[in-house]
Amino acid sequence: MPYRRRRTAVAIATALTATAVAAVLGATTAVAAPTATAHAARPGVTTTQLPPGADALRQAIAGLPSADATAAQVRLGGAQGSWQGTSGESDIRTHRAPKGDERFRAGSITKVFTAALTLQLVHEGKLDLDGTVQQYLPELLPANYPDVKVKQLLNYTSGLPSADDPGDFASQYERRFTTWDHEQLVKRGFTQPMEFAPGTQQHYSNIGYNVLGLLIEKVTGHSYESQLRDRVLKPTGLKDTYSPGNDPRIHGRHTHGYQAVKAADGSTRLIDVTDWNQSITWASGDLVTTTADLERFMTALFRGRIVPEHELALMFTVPDVPAYGGGKAAYSSGLSRYVYDDGKQKTEVWGKTGDRYGYVNGFAGTKNLSSTVVYAVNGTDAKGKKMNAVVGRIIGAFGKAVQGTQAAPAPRAGR
Repeated sequence: MPYRRRRTAVAIATALTATAVAAVLGATTAVAAPTATAHAARPGVTTTQLPPGADALRQAIAGLPSADATAAQVRLGGAQGSWQGTSGESDIRTHRAPKGDERFRAGSITKVFTAALTLQLVHEGKLDLDGTVQQYLPELLPANYPDVKVKQLLNYTSGLPSADDPGDFASQYERRFTTWDHEQLVKRGFTQPMEFAPGTQQHYSNIGYNVLGLLIEKVTGHSYESQLRDRVLKPTGLKDTYSPGNDPRIHGRHTHGYQAVKAADGSTRLIDVTDWNQSITWASGDLVTTTADLERFMTALFRGRIVPEHELALMFTVPDVPAYGGGKAAYSSGLSRYVYDDGKQKTEVWGKTGDRYGYVNGFAGTKNLSSTVVYAVNGTDAKGKKMNAVVGRIIGAFGKAVQGTQAAPAPRAGR
């Protein structure tokens, strides 16, 4: 099947004018931002054995809605028990409290699913880690680009340039219903030179994973969405996870996402950003999911139920190259590595974060699954430069859980 998508790309709309911004703020989706004291925290809790870190997590999500977030869903698991908590409001118009099973936009967590699907195809011989984009898709990259290998797409060392930033919130909001052709999505940045020689540095971006989406379609003869559904979602029992394609809505019970915007009078208003066409991210960030599904996915992935053991090792291997712009590489093929250090011991955890406007999410766990966390926070400035305050508290609280669960035995692969 030719890799060129046969859908017509919708033209990009112009940026919002000052008048348009005012119209947005005056629309029915604009709601006054709640203050930190507007509502008491209403965390729902399900426990077996209360694990270390549960109390800290309960405090981390207390007090929502706040200026930083309107709602949060958290799941803590591992060898010493499990805990589930919620706080805030799924919809600030109705004040409906989340139950903990609401769907949300996963953002770049999608990359882990795409990596898993790619590595399955590697195991089956349909893709070769040392095979090149030029080999599989000979017309995709400019003729003057060097060979780019599949493994370099997976671990962000391809050096492929990305398109310029799509603009501020106002301009992106104006284009929120734009449908992107997948090949055009990938090619947007290819008027620029390579960032670096493939395999020499690591630069985290979406470009490599959207190229992987095209590769998956070429070698299977089927759409990325259908392959992800049939190879990963259905076999793992992820009933509430799906790729929305060009549908801007989230189907089923879900949390609403909001973006805080300054009005002309200096006040802050929340714009409902729930409905948004995610074709701009596609294989790098379009999934809709739940915290329960992410916990199930992480458990199955780490135990070798999704990706065979040999290829799974790549998901726990960070390439020995410098990070683009300075520092050390921190990403593997799909996952990222983080080390908790309390001064007495260092503990390595693996996972992935992801955000879209209105949604800031993540999952992480020790490799032996002795301690795991999944969170979905409806941040009011999800694309801001600073870490969301609620997320920061969750990450800190999870550190307490991690440091208390290191004696747990490693699970058997394939179980």
